Amino acid sequence: MTLKVVIHVAEEGGYWGEVPALPGCATQGETIDELIANVHEAVAGWLDVDEKTIELTATDQVMEMAF
Repeated sequence: MTLKVVIHVAEEGGYWGEVPALPGCATQGETIDELIANVHEAVAGWLDVDEKTIELTATDQVMEMAF
């Protein structure tokens, strides 16, 4: 999967980034490298399905797919 990240220079120093395709998915970092690592973590968290918060029946399945 390829996602575009908009990177902004933070007024207080460092950077912050947002992923427009994933509403509310944003993070920050002191350096570009730290920001990139934090974006990976933020996207993974945004995409993660918490199976404890959804109701699954005996015939439902949760499947991980790579795009």
